[in-house]
Amino acid sequence: MRTQVLIIGGGPSGLLLSQLLDKKGIDTLVLERKTRDYVLSRIRAGILEQGFVQLMREAGVSSRMDKECFVHDGTVIASGEEQFRIDFTEHTGTPVVVYGQTELTRDLYDAREAAGGKIIFEVEGVEIHDARTDKPYVTFSKDGVEQRIDADYIAGCDGFHGVSRQSIPLDVRREYEKIYPFGWLGILSETPPVHHELIYSASERGFSLCSMRNDNLSRYYIQCSLSDSPSDWSDQLFWDELKRRMPSAYADKLVTGPSIEKSIAPLRSFVTEPMRWGRLFLCGDAAHIVPPTGAKGLNTAASDIHYLYHGLVDAILEGDNEGLDRYSEKALARIWKAERFSWWMTSLLHRFPDQNDFDLKMQGAELTFLQSNREAQSAMAQNYVGLPY
Repeated sequence: MRTQVLIIGGGPSGLLLSQLLDKKGIDTLVLERKTRDYVLSRIRAGILEQGFVQLMREAGVSSRMDKECFVHDGTVIASGEEQFRIDFTEHTGTPVVVYGQTELTRDLYDAREAAGGKIIFEVEGVEIHDARTDKPYVTFSKDGVEQRIDADYIAGCDGFHGVSRQSIPLDVRREYEKIYPFGWLGILSETPPVHHELIYSASERGFSLCSMRNDNLSRYYIQCSLSDSPSDWSDQLFWDELKRRMPSAYADKLVTGPSIEKSIAPLRSFVTEPMRWGRLFLCGDAAHIVPPTGAKGLNTAASDIHYLYHGLVDAILEGDNEGLDRYSEKALARIWKAERFSWWMTSLLHRFPDQNDFDLKMQGAELTFLQSNREAQSAMAQNYVGLPY
């Protein structure tokens, strides 16, 4: 088999790249380790920057998103009983969009199937060969049969544990990482959201976040120990703890109910450099991870896709390689800004096990400054809605 662009990973970033390139008449093939149903079972974030929204529209897969999404003009920051609002549109003229990653991925799968896009599921033993040459290829097995695909370019969209990053030699790549000493326990419940915008809460008991997917589907998180298991937390224990970490004005009107999903996610900041090795290009979680506090995970993947998509179009259709030659440089410049913002929000709102009284006072002073200073609010709003590509 042969294709112009081979995409490893059938998550939202790989599918979006495939759909965008297809619109330009460029042939792609997607390899995915799991089944479509498994990919769609992953519960992920759903806050989209306008850059991501525009890419979905350019790819021709935005109709359901545009109809069903929530448009958020701001967010609430709380500390104990105190709360204040950051107004995105006042400071930037730009809102964010809330649309679940599962639904977004379903839209992309439907679009690729409608266009006859080539996706091979349940592949095993993927290996990347000759990425430093102009004739890279990938081998894998499907149903016990070894196969080979030749390509002009390979896009590694296969996540943190995928093969793409590991294919770059250790003497070439450099990795930067911070592991946070806590996780997020999250539940999904068929209940109305407690508020029409997200509520980020800092408290003496730890961080919490109130989010949503639609009018009757809510997503809530609390900071927890890395040693915890979801089975340690009954629904009632979760709801009781969440209420303790929210201002009473919201806790008193919180609608609770059975969880339909419950999981714990560890928090990590991670970047690998470079994001290109020959004809192999890393995208999304294959190259970088952010803690979810700043809602940047999916959006940093989108910025990678933006740069790679335009670079591939210029190279394949125009013979202009500048976009690909500068892909890693451009992508990383924006990634590090998103990493900084996510690290800052995480440091601002969570309780760390080694914090002393001075650290707590500084954390409180930072929150007070954010509450009282228009320029600080503007800086947060600019980063939250997404810096320019």
